[in-house]
Amino acid sequence: MSRNDKGSLVRPDPLPESASRPVATPLSPSVVYASDTPDALDDQYEGRVQGYTYSREGHPNANVVARRLDAMEGASGGVVTGSGMGAVTAALMGLLSAGDHVIGGSQLYGRSLRLMTEDLPRLGIATTLAESGDIAAMTAAVRPETRMILVEVVSNPALNVADIQGLAALCRERDILLAVDNTFTTPRAFRPLEHGADIVLHSITKLLAGHSDVMLGYAVARNPEQSDRMRVFSVTTGLTPSPFDCWLAERGMLSFDLRFDRAQASAALLADHVATLPGVKRVLYPTRADHPDHARAMALLNGQGCNMVSFELDGGRAAANAFTRAADGLSFAPTLGDVGTTLSHPASSSHRALSAKDRASRGLTEGFFRVSVGLEDPDMLKRIFTQAIAEATGT
Repeated sequence: MSRNDKGSLVRPDPLPESASRPVATPLSPSVVYASDTPDALDDQYEGRVQGYTYSREGHPNANVVARRLDAMEGASGGVVTGSGMGAVTAALMGLLSAGDHVIGGSQLYGRSLRLMTEDLPRLGIATTLAESGDIAAMTAAVRPETRMILVEVVSNPALNVADIQGLAALCRERDILLAVDNTFTTPRAFRPLEHGADIVLHSITKLLAGHSDVMLGYAVARNPEQSDRMRVFSVTTGLTPSPFDCWLAERGMLSFDLRFDRAQASAALLADHVATLPGVKRVLYPTRADHPDHARAMALLNGQGCNMVSFELDGGRAAANAFTRAADGLSFAPTLGDVGTTLSHPASSSHRALSAKDRASRGLTEGFFRVSVGLEDPDMLKRIFTQAIAEATGT
């Protein structure tokens, strides 16, 4: 066939040659990639050359995001998944087997708790929950068949701070994997692998991507063989990330450091302000002296508090409804990490599957809110919270 005849093909050579290259990463939505010969395809599958075959097994935009997060976490070989829960699932189900036992922090994100308490036991993986800051409780929960401990550095949504150093020592002593969800803290505040963790997890959806238009997760292990097992599980079970979401996430990550620093500074100011308002029962922020884990937070996070603030209103559900109505301009939405400040009510969203008794044991009352502080002017946020809390509590 002559070169001119190729114009009649449905798919001729797709891209013109260029002596230059794009500055921004191109979006690569192709599901399938063509190889020259069966031998060339063997070379790819057997690792002699790098290439793409089918996007469920990997694609350029996912690899760009994985490399960027690997660099941020001081890791290599990370896996990008279609959601943060996809990353948690890849770690738990990619590395554990029926008959194994896993210990989870009792303050984990609601869906992580549900996976631990409902789905893993159904599949023959036993689970126990214990307070991530209480090494005695964690040690007491260990069994001969314990293979993993899963915690969040700063828990969602009560902002408890895990004893990572104590947990790392326990896991080394008992030959247990320590998996750390670093979503709230991000690599800007904490790098778990440098503190003894074996596995790091992220919901990229949140502060890393930062614009509420991406759904992605990330998992990486210190041991390359374990990272590969998570990758294979993700490929097999279809935890595939969207190329478009990866492309958006990379764009968001370019401004991540600036967004994190601005939001963190505003969060500290807002926490101190809300603590002075009538009608507020308590405020939780890691760098405040009245935080239950203040000393551990200061040592572990080097004085950084991150962008999340939690507080509790007087007045229960009625006050909660009045507060969200009065907080003009702030989104009441079950998310975090957006450029705008968002309000979340765990009792009606992330932890609604727990019984009222279980929520109460975690301090998640009907008046409890989690605030993801965004990039607004902090003085404006103070005014909004002052007015909304006054209207909600009648003060």
